[in-house]
Amino acid sequence: MAGIGRAAKPWTLGRGYLLLLPLPCGFLAVFFVWPLLRVVLRSVLDPRPNFSNYAKVLGAGPYAHILLYTIEIAALVTAICLLLAYPVAALTARMRGGALQVMTGLIVASLWTSAVIRSYAWLILFQRYGVVNQALIALGLAGAPVRILQTTTAVAIGMVHVLLPFMLLPLIATMRRIDPTLLRAGRILGAAPVRLFLRVYLPLSLPGVNAGVALVFITSLGFFITPSLLGGGRTTMAAMIIEEEADTYLDWPLASAIATILLALTVVIYLAYGRLARVEVTRSLR
Repeated sequence: MAGIGRAAKPWTLGRGYLLLLPLPCGFLAVFFVWPLLRVVLRSVLDPRPNFSNYAKVLGAGPYAHILLYTIEIAALVTAICLLLAYPVAALTARMRGGALQVMTGLIVASLWTSAVIRSYAWLILFQRYGVVNQALIALGLAGAPVRILQTTTAVAIGMVHVLLPFMLLPLIATMRRIDPTLLRAGRILGAAPVRLFLRVYLPLSLPGVNAGVALVFITSLGFFITPSLLGGGRTTMAAMIIEEEADTYLDWPLASAIATILLALTVVIYLAYGRLARVEVTRSLR
């Protein structure tokens, strides 16, 4: 009897968890799936059932250019974050003790600072007579103040500053799980440092690269605060035009169409990148 009671207890506990399952599912359905579905439906049903909103976005006009520019900025920011984060993550993964705690604390602490505050800080630095222009003139690199604000450079720098920790953390977590004996075995077998990196370290770190690239790229596509403060004019991104159409012009159907296209692009690019990444990992490990 005691054995039967012990065997039935996990089954009863599992039944209890199954009874709680509708709560999170219902929460996601009400607060995530339904609003997203309303956006998609509004884009094709309002003002009447057709695809006129999508034709307007993808036709001759500024919207297609803005979507393309948004993808370009997201790709540029993701590439810069990866180039900056990879060596820093590799160095951090080798740290131990207090050095590791300090480095991790610095990375996490940057996430506690609001993106609005950091964007305003860059806004002050990039002003016509801000610190950056004064330094350029003092060093003789410019004879007059350089226009930095409302350029792609300013937007990219601001976005990289905000999104760099999201690339660092997955890379560090993956690199710390790499067995150092594999690298020592490669060196003993006579592998050159470059070959050792390309054949051993890089393939093992690709899961962190994939996670960081996906996280930064998808977040970049919907960025609003930093492009609004540091950009403008020709540096308008998709999130900015969605806000303008919905808040200024009250054209919710058009804003919904842009948001739906952006969502579809995000899903397609993410699935394509994930497939290419898996193929590359398989090929490199052969």
